[in-house]
Amino acid sequence: MPQPSPPRPHSRTTPRPPGPYRRLFTLPGARAFTAGNLIARLPMGMFSVSAVIMIAGSRGSYALAGAVTATGLAATALVAPWTARLVDRHGQARIAVPATALAALGSLALLLCVRYGAPDWTLFAAYAATATTPNTGGMSRARWAHLLDGDGKGDKAALHTANSFEQAADELCFMLGPVLAAFLCGALFPEAGTLVGAVLMMTGVLVFAAQRSTEPPVGPRVEGLHQGRTSPLRAPGMRPLLAVCLATGAVFGSMEVVTIAFADERGHRAAAGAVLALQAAGSCAAGLLYGALRPTGPAERRHPWCLAAMTALMTLPLLAAATTGSLLVLAGALLVAGMATAPTMITNMTLVQSRTPEGRLNEGMTLAVTGLLGGIACGSAAGGWTAEHVSATAGYGVPVAAAASALLLSLATTGRTDSRTPH
Repeated sequence: MPQPSPPRPHSRTTPRPPGPYRRLFTLPGARAFTAGNLIARLPMGMFSVSAVIMIAGSRGSYALAGAVTATGLAATALVAPWTARLVDRHGQARIAVPATALAALGSLALLLCVRYGAPDWTLFAAYAATATTPNTGGMSRARWAHLLDGDGKGDKAALHTANSFEQAADELCFMLGPVLAAFLCGALFPEAGTLVGAVLMMTGVLVFAAQRSTEPPVGPRVEGLHQGRTSPLRAPGMRPLLAVCLATGAVFGSMEVVTIAFADERGHRAAAGAVLALQAAGSCAAGLLYGALRPTGPAERRHPWCLAAMTALMTLPLLAAATTGSLLVLAGALLVAGMATAPTMITNMTLVQSRTPEGRLNEGMTLAVTGLLGGIACGSAAGGWTAEHVSATAGYGVPVAAAASALLLSLATTGRTDSRTPH
């Protein structure tokens, strides 16, 4: 009679624990609001490129196209904090949907004014109406903060991963948006980029706002407090952070204009978008990697180190342009230089979150974005002036100077903030 086979020993291999991003998206509702947010955020990288192509193609003036987009940028910098304050007071869904609808109507009005040859002043008025676009990235970060730290004892490592994902999503949208806009405007018709962008933005916000289970509640204390006492601008350490945002934005704005000028000098202006996309790709990859790591030490101490790394890496495009003059070598230098961008922005946004008064997170995030927009405008002007009056190669000194300024501002204020800085 055959003997029964001995029982097999239990396998000693244990299932691999899920990674930080996988754990993040197991939270109820996280995937749904993230999907809507990504759809709504993609047009942020499409609108300016679409407007320039559309206006310059129909009116034959890049100066007019640039002035219209600059007006929209300035209007956004003024209106966005007020929109964010309303979101914090009355809730995301209640404010974001009508604000997005107004912005979408502004985009459609711009499209019609260009299409039917309306006077130039109507272009400025229509594009200024898009300033009510809500900061969907800030609203998404507020949802993560609510989900991960709703009781005040949340997982700071998971919140770090969430902030890293959001920064990588920003980079991805600004990498894909211009490419998609240029393709639509070229393959279909000049207004296609603006039209598709408006539809995507409205659709994404509707999907995002429909996820009510993850929406941060509006606390009664927020509505009852005096605005002056709770304004993020008056929070300890916030103004220096916004100054750093301004300088960091100048890095982005100058790099974009100077790279276009550098490619144009060599007869490869069409390749400028792909070269700039490599910088965003490097930042996106670095942001995802940074989010998978567990950072050590307080964010306030990490901030200067991140800015120092960004300053050092921003010298690579300058060296590549000055020593080789090759667009291909420059593309590789921009890929590496971009790798310091996302960790810097993630750490900066972590500090913004920690220093923003309770119940005003979306406003605090939007103020940081406003600082970035202002810096982008200043950097674009400085980079463009240098490229035109000196050389495009010399223009790469502007982002280096801007990054160094951000580093000095951070070093000057390190240690002077309150004890709420996260670890």
